Amino acid sequence: MLKLLYKALWYPSLPFVLVAVRGAGPGSVRARLGKAAPALDDDAYRIWVHAASVGEVQAALGIVARLMRSVPRARIVMTTMTPAGLDLARRRIPDAAAHMLAPLDCAALVRGFLRRVRPHLVIITETELWPNFFFEAHRAGAKIAIINGRMSERSAGRYSRLGKLFSPALGCADLVMAQTKEDAARFAALGVAAERLHITGNTKFDPDVASELPIRPELVKFAEHRPVLIAGSTAPGEDEILLDAYRQLRERFSDLALALAPRHLVRAPDVERSVANSGFSFARASDHPMNPRADVLILDTMGELAAFYRCATIAFVGGSLDSERGGQNPAEPAAAGVPVLMGPHYENQRDMTNLLVQAGAAHVVHDSTELAERAADWLGNDAARSRAASIARRCVEQKSGGVKASLEHLHDLIDAA
Repeated sequence: MLKLLYKALWYPSLPFVLVAVRGAGPGSVRARLGKAAPALDDDAYRIWVHAASVGEVQAALGIVARLMRSVPRARIVMTTMTPAGLDLARRRIPDAAAHMLAPLDCAALVRGFLRRVRPHLVIITETELWPNFFFEAHRAGAKIAIINGRMSERSAGRYSRLGKLFSPALGCADLVMAQTKEDAARFAALGVAAERLHITGNTKFDPDVASELPIRPELVKFAEHRPVLIAGSTAPGEDEILLDAYRQLRERFSDLALALAPRHLVRAPDVERSVANSGFSFARASDHPMNPRADVLILDTMGELAAFYRCATIAFVGGSLDSERGGQNPAEPAAAGVPVLMGPHYENQRDMTNLLVQAGAAHVVHDSTELAERAADWLGNDAARSRAASIARRCVEQKSGGVKASLEHLHDLIDAA
């Protein structure tokens, strides 16, 4: 009954949802209605890969690239929930057959999408548990796999309260690959059978992906001949803390530069106002030309942070000073061989952050003063910073089996089909 009610309740709300997505660009409404999907060749091995946004696209990159090389006649249709994720998918997975916003989670719309794509395999990243994606793909005969699966305690509680809906949806999955044993336990509690559940690690821990990314010459020039503190994926309130720490650090390291990369680009004007109020000179990554000698760079472009970390001397990873956010991914700067600073709220990144901290490649900081002190320890000691950088890279390499393990299970699923 809950499953039927869920399907029915979508229809009255559809006009309002479509108004909300109309501003996402040309074709966005058709995509949300499931009408923009291509009709793929009959002799292709058709794979639908779905990711929520930027972070989930990054989690899928290594797997998608290798599937396209290893599966004969593989054709990928990539969908995301956000325009930002879609933009990244287009740039980082250019050889996919199609990139588009995902259909709304309405049974009729998902069926229309599936009738065109006719996927042999559906890959869902992380926590994108849209029930009709599972029900309708299963009904259409596709194999379904969750990659890089994660589930926080909070999410598990919400899903368990709707167990009569989400347990049957997860029951349609042929393969669930979880990041950690805790994630796996929460999937199991929702009814995922042991034979379909595997712990494969985090697929974002792939140092080879970051090392292959190009860096724009303008960004390289900004970081040339001076140390740079890159603050990545910052949340509201964190930029001001970084600027205060930067002011303290400049008293000892006068040539230090700061780069601020807001997690959501819509915040870039707010970040700009904060920097302007601080009195530091600044440049935007989107400027043409860009002032390479500004004190502060505002990274207001999409998809450049992971590569730009290679230019960092030290990195701060955002979303970690606010108890509501749970932290962004410290593996990106660590993979680039950069020592990491994090706030105390890194619940979503506990495994990697704890490994980095225990190994001496990361420090947890609570405010601007502590951030400045810890950064100064590394900026003032080249040997210690170099040692921490090497350890950071090794920590990521130690955890980098997620892509390989996931591919092995996916190939088993493909071969069995």
